[in-house]
Amino acid sequence: MGKIVFYEDKNFQGRSYECSNDCTDLHTYFSRCNSIRVESGCFMIYERPNYMGHQYFMKRGEYSDYQRWMGFSSSIRSCRIIPMYRGPYRLRIYEKADYGGHMMEFTDDCPCVSDRFHHRHVYSCNVMNGYWIFYEYPNYRGRQYFLKAGEYRRYRDWCATCAIVGSFRRVTDY
Repeated sequence: MGKIVFYEDKNFQGRSYECSNDCTDLHTYFSRCNSIRVESGCFMIYERPNYMGHQYFMKRGEYSDYQRWMGFSSSIRSCRIIPMYRGPYRLRIYEKADYGGHMMEFTDDCPCVSDRFHHRHVYSCNVMNGYWIFYEYPNYRGRQYFLKAGEYRRYRDWCATCAIVGSFRRVTDY
């Protein structure tokens, strides 16, 4: 079970809202979000309702303003709890859509996809086990995308705007 607290103002001030499950639309609970405290568990937060827009991975800790979670603004409109997972991790990435072209399998974090995969673009992937976060740039920077077990035939299936994946990591911190 996880618990996240959203605050309208920086430094955990102003109106707050506690959440322990998925929420498709947070706007009725607060108008803006300038700080967050994750008391337990891991969450993905989204700038728009229904898990759309920029995504941010939040693990246990305190985020005194939206820049601490690499946010672009104080707009947070939905959140999703990431269930605890303790099994093996396995992911396959492909250089072309529909699982075409060069393929590589991973079971661990990858700080620089182009160093290991020799491609900057990942057009499709298959998450066989675990929860993963894709990052736009190497060393876990830039836009973030949450992937759970499933087939992603095109990069748009994980809500990316382009096929560039700079790094990825497993969700293991609970």
